[in-house]
Amino acid sequence: QVQLVESGGGSVQAGGSLRLSCAISGYTDSRYCTAWFRQAPGKERERVAYIDGYGRSAYIESVDGRFTVSRDAAKNTLSLQMNSLKAEDSAMYYCASRFPNSRCVEDATNYKYWGQGTQVTVSS
Repeated sequence: QVQLVESGGGSVQAGGSLRLSCAISGYTDSRYCTAWFRQAPGKERERVAYIDGYGRSAYIESVDGRFTVSRDAAKNTLSLQMNSLKAEDSAMYYCASRFPNSRCVEDATNYKYWGQGTQVTVSS
């Protein structure tokens, strides 16, 4: 059974950094799409960044250059390094997997496996 468990959220002042981690169990092969989503109150869940099964990564425009997504095959974890945080980055952050698909898509409904979420709060 595939399970995802996030950690690393918290509260930080604008301009600060946080690192989110997602421990993946149920499969160990890195050839599958994994992604980070976030959802703020009253807003739709949006995909922030992803690494697909081919090793390609991408970001939404608002975080490009500030966030870095990475995958550690040995530890079977997905991480999101968030720098220069802004108040508008405040949200619940979720990691997700499209196992057994390698290609990532934007629509959250196409991701079968989700973590429980970790809260990120940025104060200005």
